[in-house]
Amino acid sequence: MTFLAEAAEHASGVPAYVFPLVGALFFAFLGFVTWSFRDVAYRHSHKFEATRTHETGVDEFGRTEI
Repeated sequence: MTFLAEAAEHASGVPAYVFPLVGALFFAFLGFVTWSFRDVAYRHSHKFEATRTHETGVDEFGRTEI
């Protein structure tokens, strides 16, 4: 039993502060990805303008106008 308890104390092989650090870096990476796509809607706004003015022949539900 003491062997299992001693093995459980040193099971990870890395200091305890590494786990929250990896989590924080992962969420920082996700935040960067979100931030990098912040203006995608503005770059494609010309596509939505055509839909609003009914120049495409397709209504807002994707059906073709007859």
